[in-house]
Order: sequence, then structure tokens, then C-alpha cells
Amino acid sequence: MTVGRPQRLFAAGPARDPRFVVKEHWVECDNFPGHHPLHLVQFFHRQMNEEVDSLEASAQSIADFPDAPWELRLALARQCADETRHARAFRAHLERRGGRVGQFPVLNFQYRIITALGDLVSRLLIQNRSFEAGGLDAIAYGVGEARTRGDTELAEFYEAQLADEIAHVRFANAWIRRTLKDDPRTVLRMGQALSAAAEAFRIVMGRDGTADADYPAAVQARLEAGFTAEEVRVAADLAATVHAVPSAASSADRRAAG
Repeated sequence: MTVGRPQRLFAAGPARDPRFVVKEHWVECDNFPGHHPLHLVQFFHRQMNEEVDSLEASAQSIADFPDAPWELRLALARQCADETRHARAFRAHLERRGGRVGQFPVLNFQYRIITALGDLVSRLLIQNRSFEAGGLDAIAYGVGEARTRGDTELAEFYEAQLADEIAHVRFANAWIRRTLKDDPRTVLRMGQALSAAAEAFRIVMGRDGTADADYPAAVQARLEAGFTAEEVRVAADLAATVHAVPSAASSADRRAAG
């Protein structure tokens, strides 16, 4: 893959059956506030689809890079199995609360951003070290919220999911560091991938779509996932800065029921 501005920010989206309405931008979706009775149902529906997105992205990488080391392909295959289990669990929580598959519009931006990248290290960087690492913070926060509401079943599911996601981020961190050691020029591709993914994310989410993304850094989870102490400190400082912004309080209120 040559270094330079990527030719595209998004790949084609994954296939979805007629039950699903696929949107391209966050504002086009049903984004219920935390106090809305459908907020949690919609959240489970969205997470169900996002887990499928992650499964599809990992499977696509296995298909696209047949010459990757066997150990890495095996880790990606295990990730596929984990994401399948998560998607099934979110569907169960959705239906238990009266929801149904296809009830709300979905976004497939993760898959489209990840698979637009032309090398495996860049995909690991964006899917595992970026998207899933951010998920560590959100899931750890969700465990506390679920326990506060007395929803022990949901809290235990989140804890199991968190353990899986830690493993996903950890193997990606290990392979990225190994690749950087073998070829330091890899950092150029990584920088390009981060810039492209950030631009694509802004296009999809806009300002409103990131208003609630103010979870505190899950310090222990990030350390277990293979981030260095300095990397975790930077993540924690950044999260603390976001929390210091006045809008953070209202964002937490909107998310309180989720």
C-alpha cells in the first residue's frame, strides 16, 4: 500500500436483509434521549448490528489477507466467534424488552471505514486499537450503570463482553508493535489510516453524534488490553478534559437510562 491520501474513506457496506433500514449518517437514525422509553431498546438494536459489523470486518480481513501469519488469522477467527456471541446476546436483550430486529435504522460505518483500508495493520489499528478500545471505556461504564439500576443480568453480560474486547485489543496491540519493530515505516501507514478514519467518522457522526461519547477511560481494562501506562494516562487525561466541558453533564443525563 503506498503512502499518501487514501483514494476513498468508505468501502461498500455489508449486505443486510430487507428487515433493516440502513442509513449513512447518525442524524438520520432514531436517537432517543436517555429518558425515552425506547432508549434502551434502541441501544440494544444498535449494538446488535455493530457487533455484526465487527464480525464482518474481521471475517473480511481473514479473506483479504490469506498470507497473514496463522496466529493472527486464528485470533481474528476467534474474534468472529466472540462478536457472533455478543450479537446474539444483544438480540436476546432486545427481544426480551419487546423490541424486534429491524425496528430501528442502523449504521454500518465501522465496517465501511475498516475495510476501506488496504493493509491489515491499519485495519487492526482502527478496528481493534481504536473502535474496540473506545468500547472498553463504554462497556466498563455500562457495567456500573447496570448495577446501579439493579440489572444484574445485563451487568454480568457486559462484564463477559468486556473480557472478550480486552482480548481483541490486546492481540492487535501485540501484532502492531511487532510489525513496527520489524518495519518502523509502518508508522506512516498508521498515521494515514488514523487520519482517514477520523475524517470518515466525523462525516458519519457529525457534532451531535459524538455529544454522548464522554465515558471516563477504563484504566484497568486498557492496561490489560496491552496499552502502556503512558498511553492509558493520555487517554484518561483526554477523557477528563471532555468531562470538564459544561455539555458533559447534560450528555450524562441523556444517557442515564442506557
